[in-house]
Amino acid sequence: MRKTLAVVNQKGGVGKTTTAINLAAAFALEGLQCLLIDCDPQANTTGGLGFQRDADRHSVYDLLLGNATAEEIALETGVERLRLIPSSKHLIGANIELVPAKDRAFRLKEAIQGVRQAYDWIVLDCPPALDLLTLNALVATDSLLIPMQAEYFALEGVSELVSTLERVRDSLHPDLTIEGVVLTMYDERTNLAQQVTENLRNFFGEKLLKTTIPRNIRVAEAPSHGMPVQIYDARSRGAESYMELAREILHRNHVESPREKERKAAAARNKGVEVRFWPYT
Repeated sequence: MRKTLAVVNQKGGVGKTTTAINLAAAFALEGLQCLLIDCDPQANTTGGLGFQRDADRHSVYDLLLGNATAEEIALETGVERLRLIPSSKHLIGANIELVPAKDRAFRLKEAIQGVRQAYDWIVLDCPPALDLLTLNALVATDSLLIPMQAEYFALEGVSELVSTLERVRDSLHPDLTIEGVVLTMYDERTNLAQQVTENLRNFFGEKLLKTTIPRNIRVAEAPSHGMPVQIYDARSRGAESYMELAREILHRNHVESPREKERKAAAARNKGVEVRFWPYT
């Protein structure tokens, strides 16, 4: 199965870019071919994977304007099987330059159509706004992953996001679905976090993912070193949580990754093996 997943939330500061980087890395570490597309003019995903912000380098801007193909733009990253289509400051102008275009909402979808068969997963990091760039991502994707903090203000933007989703479904993309909602920077010890979680569960039902991403210093430090947290510190709680998130999403899509097959094979080999502790009797 091949799928495109957009990480989206119009509210900033919810861990959207962090989730896009580390989820894409987790898919790659599970043995799947993954393409990460930085659709945000701030280019934080690009910087978070160790690339300098280079205005002269081809980026998503050239993809949307038809100046280059996805295969020409995609960069190798420090993670095997993970490639990146970078962003740049020029992307800000695309919101204006694409307005008169008849197919302005379908530019990204058409641009990545030719490479979809080359990747198991394509992850889109959207801007923290409901603009033309985000609209292109919503049209190009199969489903949405919504990162949210378990805070009061996070609930206020839910209805607006769902309303936008419904409008896109009605006019541009009838098959668009919500893959899931993931709680980020989560602290289960607080009453507020538990209350917000319950409210989101009542609103989204099974779409609220079981995996939560805790507040973790390693997750915060990793982008400054230009790498996903799984490479920066694979044993940290943050790294383990993002790997678990990837596995939950794969399980929901009935996808068995190469690494999962290896784990099952190893478990089968070890089944029935007697573990003896000293002193032996």
